Amino acid sequence: MSKNKINVAIIGCGRIAGHHCRSIKNIEGFNLVAVCDLVIQKANTFANEFNIQAYDNYKKMFFDNPKINIVVIATPSGMHFEHTIDIIKNHKKHIILEKPTFMKPSQVKEAYQIAKNHNLEIFPIFQNRYNSAVKRVLAAVANNELGKIVCASVRVRWCRPQRYYNLAAWRGTFSMDGGSLTNQGIHHIDLLRKLVGEVKKVSSIHQTYGADIEVEDTAVAVFEFENKAIGSLEITTAARPDDFEASISLVCEKGLAQIGGIAVNELQIFTPNPEDCHKYSEDFSGNVYGNGHSKIYKDIYLYFESKIPYPIDYKDTFNSIKLLNSFYISHENRKWVYLNESMDSSKLGQDNKDLQNMYITK
Repeated sequence: MSKNKINVAIIGCGRIAGHHCRSIKNIEGFNLVAVCDLVIQKANTFANEFNIQAYDNYKKMFFDNPKINIVVIATPSGMHFEHTIDIIKNHKKHIILEKPTFMKPSQVKEAYQIAKNHNLEIFPIFQNRYNSAVKRVLAAVANNELGKIVCASVRVRWCRPQRYYNLAAWRGTFSMDGGSLTNQGIHHIDLLRKLVGEVKKVSSIHQTYGADIEVEDTAVAVFEFENKAIGSLEITTAARPDDFEASISLVCEKGLAQIGGIAVNELQIFTPNPEDCHKYSEDFSGNVYGNGHSKIYKDIYLYFESKIPYPIDYKDTFNSIKLLNSFYISHENRKWVYLNESMDSSKLGQDNKDLQNMYITK
């Protein structure tokens, strides 16, 4: 790709699409060309705000705008794989992929191979890795400030009532959404790997308490890392009446670190230097997505202009989705699951043609 501006389009105009639009507009080197949603009114909202074109069919969008270089896929999670494959094979575009990337490890593997075959790139979005608090703890782990990690814990206690799931047919389904682990917890699951290392085995149990949905709204798990650290996870959207906590804590030989806040944006405890808690905390009030997306677009631009590798690669994406699926497999089979033997959950990302047909572009 040349030194010319990189042309970007967005498919899927939910709330996150506006954050992408603003991030793209704020980064010199990118040109936001168009947005697309099956519900044209949603696309029109962003088109009017950012003075770009709106479409309800991405095939027409590509026909009208052949110089689009990269496509942001922000459609329902269960459609990410189909949209990625179609856009790579038939339209030859690079992909920026919102969480949880794909539903199954096998989909990650196939999509990256197809992208490689077409000399195209997939850029996953895990924006919380860019948070100052997360980066400070990562540095502390790397430089041995905290010493050997003994145990790690995740606690997400959020509120998603029935009206949240009633907003769209895909919400709260195994085929298109997943539950509290896949939708709300995926960032914390990814950060567990990034902060502590790869997981060796997991045991997980799931229940549904707060809504009439087929997926879990509460999951509790224990696990062992390959480096012998142990961990626990509690993720629920059945907390009432509001969101209360979303934290990751590391108990280590030399001290303790805890990251919390609305989106792991606050360094709440850091015993090596308590003054760093204020220094490395960010105010995300009014912006649950934080500042990571803009930094991601800077890294994507650096990849094309300077060939600096994008920091979230195939292995990262594959291992995070493999760990996610392992929690489901453990619950499905009521047993410990070893990650070196794990692959796809039998439920997560399962086929549901009636739902899928609602979101397919003809």
